[in-house]
Parts: sequence; C-alpha cells; structure tokens
Amino acid sequence: MKCLLLANESAEVLFYWTDTEFEQRVQEQYGVSQEEGERLPAFEDSINTLFAPIIISCSTMVDRLGDNYTSFSTENNHIYVLHQFEECLYIAVNGDGDETEEDLKRKIFVMKKLTEIMFGMVTFSGALLRKELRPQDTEQRNRLWKKLRSLLETYSRLRENDQSFLVEAVERLIHPTLCEQCIEFLERRLVQQINSNMDRMGEEVLHAFILVHTKLLAFYSSRNASNLYSSDLLALIILVQDLYPSKINLDETSEELESSSVPEVFYTPEPSPPERESGDSPPVFQFVDPDVQMAEDSLQTLEAPTPDPSAPSRVFLESKECPMPHSMYCLPLWPGITLVLLTKIPNSHVATSVCYFLEAFVKLEKRLCEGHEGAAAMRGQPSVQEQRSRLEKLIKTWTSQLQNAWTDFKNKAFSRSGSGFTRDLLPSCRNMKTQLCGVYRQFFAAECMGSSQRLAPHLQERALSMVQEKLMDWKDFLLVKSKRNITMEFPGLIHFIYVDRSNGQMIAPSLNVTDRTVSELGKGPLADFIKKKVWSLVATAQRYLQKGYATVTLRDGDYFYCYFLCYNISNENDMGYKLEVIDIPSSPDDGAPVGMLTCDYYRKLLRYYSKKHQNEVVKCYELFTVHLGVIPNEYILQHCSQLARKLWEPTRIPLL
Repeated sequence: MKCLLLANESAEVLFYWTDTEFEQRVQEQYGVSQEEGERLPAFEDSINTLFAPIIISCSTMVDRLGDNYTSFSTENNHIYVLHQFEECLYIAVNGDGDETEEDLKRKIFVMKKLTEIMFGMVTFSGALLRKELRPQDTEQRNRLWKKLRSLLETYSRLRENDQSFLVEAVERLIHPTLCEQCIEFLERRLVQQINSNMDRMGEEVLHAFILVHTKLLAFYSSRNASNLYSSDLLALIILVQDLYPSKINLDETSEELESSSVPEVFYTPEPSPPERESGDSPPVFQFVDPDVQMAEDSLQTLEAPTPDPSAPSRVFLESKECPMPHSMYCLPLWPGITLVLLTKIPNSHVATSVCYFLEAFVKLEKRLCEGHEGAAAMRGQPSVQEQRSRLEKLIKTWTSQLQNAWTDFKNKAFSRSGSGFTRDLLPSCRNMKTQLCGVYRQFFAAECMGSSQRLAPHLQERALSMVQEKLMDWKDFLLVKSKRNITMEFPGLIHFIYVDRSNGQMIAPSLNVTDRTVSELGKGPLADFIKKKVWSLVATAQRYLQKGYATVTLRDGDYFYCYFLCYNISNENDMGYKLEVIDIPSSPDDGAPVGMLTCDYYRKLLRYYSKKHQNEVVKCYELFTVHLGVIPNEYILQHCSQLARKLWEPTRIPLL
C-alpha cells in the first residue's frame, strides 16, 4: 500500500506512482471502469478525487495561516507525509507498515532531487514544471511518468539493498593500483582523445567515470570542469542503474568466489536477452482477459529494447552558479560494468547568464515580500538596476515573451508613471522569473536535444572499445571484487560502515543476502539477519544525529551498536589524526532528512564547523559498527579507533 503524488495548487495531479495494492484499493473504492481506452484515465481521475480534499485543505492553510501540516495518520493506520516546495505539493502514503514517516519524507526529497536532475532550473517555476511533468500529448506524458516511476522504483530497490544508498555515499572499489591506472587512462587517453576530435559536435567531456554495479572504480574530471558533488553522483548512479540494472543473482557462485586465486575460473554468464525475459512472462497472463493481455504485452515491448548508447540523456548538475546542463552517455562495457561520460554542451554559457539574472529577481521578490521598498528593496548583489543595461542586450536575443515581460517590468519600476519598487511590482517580478526559466527551458529541455548535438556514434564506439581493451583482463576480477570489497580483522566486530563525508565516499564489507553469492558475513539467512541489524543501526543513528547527537552507543540484545561523527582538522604542516567530536546543531522536525541525496546535510554541517577554523582544512567522518554484545566496552572503543586509523590512508586516493 504505497503511493507518491505531486500536485499543484489547483489540485491538478502532475505525477503519481502507486504499487499494485494501492491501485487495487483505489479501484475497489471508486469502481474504475474496465472498458477499453478508459482504464488509465479513469484511474487518474480516481486518484484526483482521492487526494483533492487534502490538496485543497493544504492550499487553504497556506493562504490563511502561512503554514501547513506535514503528516497525519488515518484510522486504518495509513501514514500521509506532505511537503510543499514552492507551488508544488508532494504527498507520500504508506498503508502496509513497511515505511516510517521518516522513510516517506526521504522518498519525497529524493523525488524532488530526481526532478531537479532531469529538469534543472525549470523546477523554480510551478507553471513551467507543470508543462514538463504533464505534457498535453498523452503518449509523451505516459512515457515521462513511466520513466519517473522506474527511477523511483530503482531508488527504492537500491535504498533497500545497497549500503551506499543506505548511508547516501559513493562506495568505491578498494584497489589503489588499478584505480590510479584507470584514472590516468581516462585522463591521458580517453578524455584527451575525445576532446581533440572534430566529431564531438562542440561537446567537451568534463567528467568520466567507471562503475562496477553501484561501486566507483575510477573518476576523472578535466581541469576546467566544476566540482561534481556526491549528491549528483549518487543521482547519476540511480539513472545508470535504471538503464542497466545490476543482476546480482547471475554473478559468480560461491565455489568460484572461494577459488579466486585462479583468474580463469571467474566466469560471468552473459545476461539473457531482454526478449527472453519478457518471453518468460506471457504464460502467467495467457488466460486473462485479451485486453489486459494486450496491455501487458505492450508494456513488455516498451521495456525490451536496450537503450541506444549514442543517444545521451540531458541532466542538470549543481554548480556554484546554477544547475548546469550536461549530456550523459552511459556506455555498457560488460554486464555490471559501465563507462559514463558527462559532456559540456555548446550553449551552456546561456544557463549561467539566465541564472545570474534570475537570482537578482528572486532577491528582489524576497525583499518586496518582506516590506522593503525603494532603495532598500534594491540592495544586495546582483541588483536588477545595476544589471539593467546588460540585461537589455541579452534579452534582445532571447524570446519575445521575455521582452514583453521586461518592458512591463521597466514601465512599472523605472518610469515616473510606474509604481516603483513597491509591493505592486511583485506580479511583474514573478513574471520575469517565469520568463527567465522559460528561456532556460527553451535552450536546455530534453526535447530540444537534436540528433546532431551529440558525440558521433563512432566516437562513442571508440571510447567503449578503448576502455574494454584496458579492462579486459580485469573484468572478472572487478565483478568478484564488487562482492568482496574489503575484509575485517577484528574479533567480535560483525560489520562496519566508514564514511568520509568530505568527499562523499564510503567503505564497508559486502552484505549479500542471496543463497548463490557469498559475502564476508556468509550468505542467505545469516547475512540477511545482519543486514536488518545494520539498517536498523543507520536509521537510529540518523534519528539521533538530527536531534544533535554526534555519538550513539546502543545495546540490542546480543549486539552492541556504535556510531561516531568526527571531524579531522589539519593545516599545511599537520597531516595527523587530530579527530574531534563536537556539538552539532539539531534539525527542525519538518526539515530534510539526514543524507546527501535529500538536501546534502553534511555539506551544511561542514560549512557550519569550518567557520570556527578559517585557516584549516576540516573533514568530516562517520563510523558505524556492530559488535557482539559479549565484547567488553573498552575493546569495542579500541576497535573503533584502530579501524578509523586503518581506513584513513585509502581514503586519500584522489578519486573525486
């Protein structure tokens, strides 16, 4: 019983996702028509009817009280969590007890992050976001919603099974020699060769990285590239996993893992063709209604084709200026191993200009809403008045709608007959914001990507073959290494997760819970039991961290949990282990969940603590451990200290 819904202030559904149980419940409640051509629209109408009172109630509370409720539960134990982002209301529902209120809140914030990755600055305007999420063309809307639903399901799967998405940090493969060789290869051969080729169509590779399932093998950024934040990298891994899901159960058997000293025995069977997978399904549905069978077959047909690697995805990544548009190329080297290229597109400078002016109007709107008028409303950088001449020049080359909006704004703000910088200017100011976002959408929306604006197919094929040749002798080892990344050497220590929050990377022993694969904790029920303990520890630690606690120790039956949040302070002459545990500010109950995908909590924490150490380098680390409860407390703390020191050195490899 799960649902996630996005709606605007007019109670119009912009996107929804439901699981099968929730869909059946709604159908039973509203009697959805089963006639041909009516089933999907009727169900959408039912969803609208179900949530309309809640949406209208929220809008009314915001208008009259300036506030809104964030969650409530019903008599049948359904939990509703709500969050308003500008003009868009997100509602997450759970009715089976599988998700807590915090889980639903996290799902909302991750969904917002995914929309920002896909649409960039368009999300700043409710009207334009509506056009993106709810296109008039029904087929286009169904394709988009199908993509968003798939991304949400991919995230949920990764959150449930992958430790890197549990703590929201990038896990890297621990093999310093191979990592450094791959970074050097990406820099001196692959990226250099692509960027010097005339067939790159004006694009420039800024970032290149290699993934083994969800683990990072190597990452390279060109010198003129802006920093790629870990939150964006995690979101990109979701996109890659959505295109090429990891099929863990098809990997090496336990016997092959135990004999890992002989390279020849590592064998990764080729994945079954997508057609064969969909071909296994029809017997389940062959006796149902023909119309339903046709719908299921159509869905499988849509899922079957392998994505064209020559067709990039448009993604928008954080930068100091604004969400910058990039083209993302996902090139599958082998099943489970992927090369990803992020390129700068030719007209990306327009995004910087648009964002610069948008910031001026956002600040002006804020000051006008606060009651400032005249010169007081124009304070701050950048100022609309100071940038007037520059804005005039650029607007002439952009849309006519923006020119009309600018003319209206000028007449009210700068002419003698106008209202000047008063609250009466707010509608014109908001119209300018919308039109600037419209320019951004016109230049960078995904449908604006022409077939000519991409790396030539032969250039992509050359990049693919170069990396395959480089890693040919390593591919089987890498697939096994992704299951046995690091081992433990401390008696009584069952599991640990070590996270460097300064660069968003983590290290942890593997947790494979299937009967066919072996991890450091064994396989099957044992690993599954430990996995539940680890997931419980992380949820508990994050809950206390949000309340301002940097250290947590907890005994749970036969197990002892520890969590530490520490800071390392160093300067040019000190590279030691000067770790400090400090008091941290607590977060409001209605704030974003602790994590990096949600709102990059740790980046804010680093900024907060760095204010006290202006001339020093401040780094942040987390350590989660699970020990047997019979181990004395002094030995547990000694293990944690030794483990942190041992893991310190590998984290200095410059992967990010």
